[in-house]
Amino acid sequence: MSSITGRSAVEQGPGPSGDKARGTRRLGDALFGGGAGLAGVVVIAIVVFTGVFLALSAVPSVLDDKVNFLTSTEWSANPGDLRFGILQILWTTVSISLIAMVIAVPLGIGNALFLTQYAPKWLARPAASVIDLLAAIPSIVYGLWGIQVFAPHLTGLQTWLNDVLGWFPLFGGPVSTGTVFIAGVVLAVMVLPIITAMSREVFAQTPAAHKEGALALGATKWEMIRTSVLPFGRAGVISAAMLGLGRALGETIAITIIVSSVAPGASFFASWLQGGETFASKIANNAAEFNNPESTGAYIAAGLVLFVLTFLVNAIARVIINRRKAFA
Repeated sequence: MSSITGRSAVEQGPGPSGDKARGTRRLGDALFGGGAGLAGVVVIAIVVFTGVFLALSAVPSVLDDKVNFLTSTEWSANPGDLRFGILQILWTTVSISLIAMVIAVPLGIGNALFLTQYAPKWLARPAASVIDLLAAIPSIVYGLWGIQVFAPHLTGLQTWLNDVLGWFPLFGGPVSTGTVFIAGVVLAVMVLPIITAMSREVFAQTPAAHKEGALALGATKWEMIRTSVLPFGRAGVISAAMLGLGRALGETIAITIIVSSVAPGASFFASWLQGGETFASKIANNAAEFNNPESTGAYIAAGLVLFVLTFLVNAIARVIINRRKAFA
């Protein structure tokens, strides 16, 4: 009791010692607040400077482009005769990421629900650790595994999709070796630990009172999850999915190894059973052409589109989360 009284006298009571303690706390608060604000400003400045650099480097080449940058499928970055467009690259990038998210998001949510709501503790902890270890595997290992081990096992499925659904543009055309479809499935495995880990942490924080209240009202296990756990973790799941999507959009090495390149000047095709190049793999495959500002600017323009695409994805996710919070 005396110690509590003593602290109260120092914290609240008048006198030199109390003033000194309050001054120390105020200085600490000011230093911490200033450091946190500086960190935020630095992050924003890095993003802004990156966008400015990409724009300044890309605009001259885009202005000298002899074809439409957004709708052309040509890509020739020869100095003095720039003819490059991103239509095919954009389609391949979005397609691979879409396939990955369609597979990874349901699996990630299912894994997270199992580990937090169904699995016993002796199983949940080691299973979560094993899933988290998938994130530590280098991209080049995923790429080699995908093209050498996994791809041959998907040949039959791709052939069947082509035979049965070949009339649909996404599954038409001849089936190539390293396809968009294979890359999307491998990429789903790569982003799965991100989505699972974030969703698991959010679901585990669901208030016990919410779950116990639903069960007390006669809800089944699934009804309790549907009415208590999923609504509570919706914003976190969306954030996890968007973070995984950002990872998928920017993946380079694995996609470069898996997806076979198409012939230069090929016309646009929408099939997922053929090869292609994403923004990141296009830049990586042609790094040797960064020998003059014009050619380099063409590839930086592709990087700028990827930068803007990633920014838009995160902005849309933030809008969705805020709307759901407003209507919650």
